[in-house]
Amino acid sequence: MQYHLTTAALVAAATLSMAVPVVDRRSTFVIEQVAAGQVVKSGPIEAMKVYNKYAKVGAVAPSAVVDAAAAAQQSGSVAANPEQFDESYLCPVSVGGQTLNLDFDTGSADLWVFSTVTPSNEATGHAKYNPNTSGVKKSGYTWDISYGDGSGASGTVYADKVVVGPVTATSQAVEAATSVSAQFTQDTNNDGLLGLAFSSINTVQPVQQNTFFDTVKSSLANKLFTADLKHAAAGSYGFGYIDSSKYAGAITYVPVSTSNGFWEFTAGGYSVGSSTSTAGSIGDSIADTGTSLFYLPTSTVSAYYRQVSGAQNSQAQGGYIFPCSATLPNFHVSIGGATYTVPGSYINYAPNGDGTCFGGIQANTGIGFSIFGDIFLKSVFAVFDQTQSSPRLGFANQ
Repeated sequence: MQYHLTTAALVAAATLSMAVPVVDRRSTFVIEQVAAGQVVKSGPIEAMKVYNKYAKVGAVAPSAVVDAAAAAQQSGSVAANPEQFDESYLCPVSVGGQTLNLDFDTGSADLWVFSTVTPSNEATGHAKYNPNTSGVKKSGYTWDISYGDGSGASGTVYADKVVVGPVTATSQAVEAATSVSAQFTQDTNNDGLLGLAFSSINTVQPVQQNTFFDTVKSSLANKLFTADLKHAAAGSYGFGYIDSSKYAGAITYVPVSTSNGFWEFTAGGYSVGSSTSTAGSIGDSIADTGTSLFYLPTSTVSAYYRQVSGAQNSQAQGGYIFPCSATLPNFHVSIGGATYTVPGSYINYAPNGDGTCFGGIQANTGIGFSIFGDIFLKSVFAVFDQTQSSPRLGFANQ
């Protein structure tokens, strides 16, 4: 959902009364996540979101996932007991002078927000961007994030001031929602997305727009950002520098392919349990802060759950489940020759309301690649680096 674009497109846009973005320079900064409220966790619904997100690159949800998500939506997800809630951690961003809590998403390339032009019944409970305050409308420009199940969001485009930490982009493309599906409306903690993939997959038409990072990266001391996400706690994103206090040991880098617009890399082997000696190859993968779960090849996932007592691949839930009382083994994965460990406790994603829990590791059936989402990223320190001639990803232990 997001990715690279050059100034050529921005110059073309300037002919339609849109100035090239101006940045108040700041060499480095950090943005801390904030606790934005509680959300109900549902494994089937979370899984369906991923298939929707990647439908444009060929992802097709198995029928079991589609049916399980529909059943969960129909029943109001799950019964609301404390174990089925999770804190939502988002980043405060000033858009046109209004502070919004946005999801920083390395799997998409749009900066879209709820706005005063969103129908009131679709924006209830959300903080809203008001383009009439300081925005300059890009006449004829639209955006549309649509999914196979009919959900999504769309709207119009403005140039406005966007402030992340101490850095201000004074003419950043802001995508104001004029229509939002229930999938987004219901999450009242989240006021929109700030895409951190490559601008080449931005959805604005007729001219794609730069992501916030592509707008500001030349003003940074180094063209990179880092993600220091945490399990059951607020994390942070650093821009322009690598904070050595955030990680232990060395950072291992791997090359990134930008051909699909994602932070795409090749993952190595894996192991389950106490041994960190890895074997095999997970292969083509992406790092996505906007995906909660960890999607891996079917053989890898079945090997993991063979070591979980009572685990089963549930047709009703659309994925692997296990007794909530089960002790989950650690998962180890090799990237660039270094091995990283996801603690078993992270892999218990959500209770299903019947004594079973939905696994944080699931099969990538129908997706076409593996997705290293937050289950994995909360166990490492990640560097999204454009300082070299080709982008690269770095990982280190927290």
